[in-house]
Amino acid sequence: QVQLVESGGGLVQAGGSLRLSCAASGSIFSINAMGWYRQAPGKQRELVAAITSGGSTNYADSVKGRFTISRDNAKNTVCLQMNSLKPEDTAVYYCNADIISYDYIRRNYWGQGTQVTVSS
Repeated sequence: QVQLVESGGGLVQAGGSLRLSCAASGSIFSINAMGWYRQAPGKQRELVAAITSGGSTNYADSVKGRFTISRDNAKNTVCLQMNSLKPEDTAVYYCNADIISYDYIRRNYWGQGTQVTVSS
């Protein structure tokens, strides 16, 4: 069993900052890509940022220059530093990871989601 547990969401004023963290635990042999997605009310879930095990990153155009994704491979964690937040960043943010367990099967996992609300 593998779990992804997120933390760090909350309410912040526009222009403020938040840091999201996600920790993977359980039967983990290795982790490939990790990322953050978000889903606003009435909208589809979208990729915010992703990072490979080697550290290559990919960002949605809407967050480039404001958000930074990072990971600690030794601790199986991924973080999302969000600066200059805008009301349109309001959404539930989900951690995602591509994990190979000790049965050597690759599976994709989601966290439970954490609410980020940016007030204007």
